[in-house]
Amino acid sequence: MMRQFLTSLRLDSRLADPLYRQIYLRIKDAIAQGTLPAGSRLPSVRGLASDLGVARATVESAYAQLVAEGFLQSRGQAGTYVSPQLQNLPVRAALAVEPLPTVTANPLHPNGATPPFQLGLPALDAFPRAQWQRIVGRQLRTAPLASMAHPSTQGLPELRAAITNYLQLSRGISCRPEQVFICAGYQALLDLVIGTLLQPGEAVWLEDPGYPVTLPLFRAAGMRPVAVPVDEQGMNIAAGLASAPLARMAVLTPTHQSPLGVTLSLARRMALLEWAQQQQAWILEDDYDSEVRYHGRPLPPLKSLDRQGRVLYAGTFSKTLFPALRMAYLVVPAGQVEAFGHSSRLRGCGCPPLLQASVADFIHQGHFYRHLKRMRPIYRQRRAWLAQALEQQLGEHLTVASQAGGIQLLARLKGERQDRLLAELAWQCGLSIQALSDWCIADPAGSGLLMGFANFTQQAETERAVARLAGLIKGTN
Repeated sequence: MMRQFLTSLRLDSRLADPLYRQIYLRIKDAIAQGTLPAGSRLPSVRGLASDLGVARATVESAYAQLVAEGFLQSRGQAGTYVSPQLQNLPVRAALAVEPLPTVTANPLHPNGATPPFQLGLPALDAFPRAQWQRIVGRQLRTAPLASMAHPSTQGLPELRAAITNYLQLSRGISCRPEQVFICAGYQALLDLVIGTLLQPGEAVWLEDPGYPVTLPLFRAAGMRPVAVPVDEQGMNIAAGLASAPLARMAVLTPTHQSPLGVTLSLARRMALLEWAQQQQAWILEDDYDSEVRYHGRPLPPLKSLDRQGRVLYAGTFSKTLFPALRMAYLVVPAGQVEAFGHSSRLRGCGCPPLLQASVADFIHQGHFYRHLKRMRPIYRQRRAWLAQALEQQLGEHLTVASQAGGIQLLARLKGERQDRLLAELAWQCGLSIQALSDWCIADPAGSGLLMGFANFTQQAETERAVARLAGLIKGTN
């Protein structure tokens, strides 16, 4: 089967999808069809990259995304395997057409439905599709002939200007459009940062626990990741200084830490900025869901405190609009515009100009601000439904962690329960739950389950999904 898979894994640089996403889609589809059964070992990153004639980072990005979604498991030196969680899932019939599909079904839900508790998805039912379709249609009808030529590798000027205005008004970040770089998702953004500022072998602080995609990307680039523990005040800067004081970068989510939901304290923010200035190091601030705050005003970003030009600010439209846009943005210090401009010319933007122009219009016409305002009470309500159902049905088994924003919930397990085992059982039953342990690098952060709630549209729907989870948890006693 592996030979069959490798033979069919053809890439085409002419397609709109970047190469890493073509690999991602092919592997995901092979798992769905049963070509790659549960437990099978995939080629090494180096080996597959050599076979396909692409960079190692390209394959690593595809593998990392599949690991984050639960399709693959990384076992360190032992290699990368198709997740055993998919052992008993029905195999989807092979596609009759060979070309690379643009949409790949989730093997848990072959009909394309969103599985309950799916992480990383905003409330897709509440997105203003009518306004979006009108804007995209108008762009198609009225775009000048010049828009069909080669686009700016940094991103369309009108979108960079719209982001600049938005950040000034909503986040207190003063920057110019030339400091903004548009990237095809978070992975492409990290690749741009690494390729511009870092050298192989340099140490990088990463939050522990933290977003699972980040660690393998830095490892693939030859960096030396340093796991820095997170407590109730956010990343422990003193621990980072003790482990690797000469690190070249710190990557963190200070406003709403992922996955624990805590906020980096002011004292630690100042200590982090001081360290970066003294060491001439960099801070990559991932402000991944600052807009999704439903209690009080969004907290000020670390970038707004930066007076020495050491902070790079990263954001995406995945949580505010929809993930299929594959669109992120990076604000770099003024002194680094030339260096990042050179790197972006080597890599290219990767975001279709049509979508960039449409997002710019969506912001300029006020739809973006109205959408965010409308979404906050929706998320507050849907989180309340999930928290209430968990407390009523599973209160003796878990505790819901408090949070002021975000579109995922952390439930701490009581006793000696193994979160990985429960997450595996949940996946087998079509519940897209992730174990907190899988987000940890070195230090365990306790046993817990991560659940998305944004796509529960009714309270009864939420209660039914929790009842299915409750049956699993109570059945493991």
